[in-house]
Amino acid sequence: MKRFHVHVKVKDLAESIAFYNALFNQQANVVKPDYAKWMMDDPRINFAISSEHENFGIEHLGIQVDSTDALKEVYDNMENAKGKIREEGQCTCCYSKSEKSWITDPQGVDWEAFYTSGEATVYGTGENAKKSPVEMESWKDSQ
Repeated sequence: MKRFHVHVKVKDLAESIAFYNALFNQQANVVKPDYAKWMMDDPRINFAISSEHENFGIEHLGIQVDSTDALKEVYDNMENAKGKIREEGQCTCCYSKSEKSWITDPQGVDWEAFYTSGEATVYGTGENAKKSPVEMESWKDSQ
């Protein structure tokens, strides 16, 4: 099964948590000092927000899967999309242990495909962990 993923960069985490708790009529499943996440089944979405960014709005979109077999299927779809794929592999991101790859759509929106295998105590250690916009663009260019 696949779950749509949206990650939004926010100015004020507490204000945004209150807003999304009300909008979704559900409390966040994960709340950290710089991050919150709602795992919803109706609609089936992994909606995340994080603070400590220079710019605000959509951080990235993605497809979360529940097995490595499903991840291979999404990776095949990424290949068919003919964009430049940035393989990150095993990483720690958004307080989770995951395997993921990235692709950028024709409008410049980053998409990730990922399988989460467990929780982590830190925000991230992978290629995309808390990079500034300049660092992220430099990383994209080097791939």
